[in-house]
Amino acid sequence: MAAVTKGRGGPIVGINVTPMVDVVLVLLVIMMVSAVYIVSQSLKVELPKTATSDQPASSPLAVTITKEGQYLFEKKSIDQAGLVAEMKKAKAKNVDASLVITADRLAYHGEVVHVIDLAKVNGITKFAINVERQ
Repeated sequence: MAAVTKGRGGPIVGINVTPMVDVVLVLLVIMMVSAVYIVSQSLKVELPKTATSDQPASSPLAVTITKEGQYLFEKKSIDQAGLVAEMKKAKAKNVDASLVITADRLAYHGEVVHVIDLAKVNGITKFAINVERQ
């Protein structure tokens, strides 16, 4: 026995899937756009790993670069030679020393790259650049 519809008098031979496909495609586009937005706000950071949780993690070194190009190490004014000496001392104390660089928005890009280069030359390979979220 075939199903009979009113009006045309014929059996239903197929289901129209076009509206369903349209809805699925709209949901797919919304998901793709929102995924790109979520990923664009993240900043990849390599977190330190420990074998045990008994010892507190050491705090990272903090270097600030002002818009005038002046260096601050742990909030104290310092020149380049002093910065290199502090990096060497920190590396001698802690093999896994890390560095956080905070630079003024108007500071030269070259100054930031120079501090990163100084850190790498002195054996500090873990560093992060401090940013402010909008």
